Amino acid sequence: MPLVTSHKDVLRSLFTKQQIATLDELKNAMGTSATMTVFRHLKDLGYQTSYSHRGKYYTLADLPQFDAMGLWSCRSAWFSQYGNLLHTVQAFVEQAEMGFTAGELQALLHAEPKQSLLQLVRQKQLHRQKMGGRYVYLSGDKGQRKNQALRRRELQGSLEIGTSPLREELSQELNAAIILLYSLLDEKQRRLYAGLESFKLGHGGDRKVADFLGLDAHTVARGRRELFGGQVQRQGIRKPGAGRTALEKKRHR
Repeated sequence: MPLVTSHKDVLRSLFTKQQIATLDELKNAMGTSATMTVFRHLKDLGYQTSYSHRGKYYTLADLPQFDAMGLWSCRSAWFSQYGNLLHTVQAFVEQAEMGFTAGELQALLHAEPKQSLLQLVRQKQLHRQKMGGRYVYLSGDKGQRKNQALRRRELQGSLEIGTSPLREELSQELNAAIILLYSLLDEKQRRLYAGLESFKLGHGGDRKVADFLGLDAHTVARGRRELFGGQVQRQGIRKPGAGRTALEKKRHR
């Protein structure tokens, strides 16, 4: 059996067992001190480097099970379908509906993105804009950047209505979660959200919320009536008859 095949089998066996490995672990497994020998066989197999821990960890390209954001973690090391940290940061910002602050990105990526962000800004791949007292990183494309900034202002306005969850004492991770969640809402869900904020404000809430969000006051009122009038139907959550019995069905007429 050729030595190259033996080395590949050793690497495949190691990664199958522990999924990720450092360069020293790979050298020990192969019984070599030559870095180029390790990388020659890694290249033949197809490999990927972690974007966290300064690229300290390696895995085979076909092992990661990336999540919906394109990330995969193993023993605290993080890998991205976009490649290294610089490319991952750029992809996240470009695809974000409202851009990201450095803190929001750090909470999502579990790695410090500031140097990558500054490098991308210097290279004019991304744009930095101060909004709400914080720097927000936006797309390098002018049209996309304009839309991201608009949506960020809408979000900040809506979350400042009533009791705002976007306060300094709350974690960056929660801020990032709010950004992601709101960006996933469809037209109906945003209407219902507006109705919730209007209800919290009480009298005059429809108009105040409408002004903040750029909505028609009738749309806000409709969302409030739907939300608190029992007109919201859940779809695709439970099978018919599953879950607790609704309160209305327990009442005796």
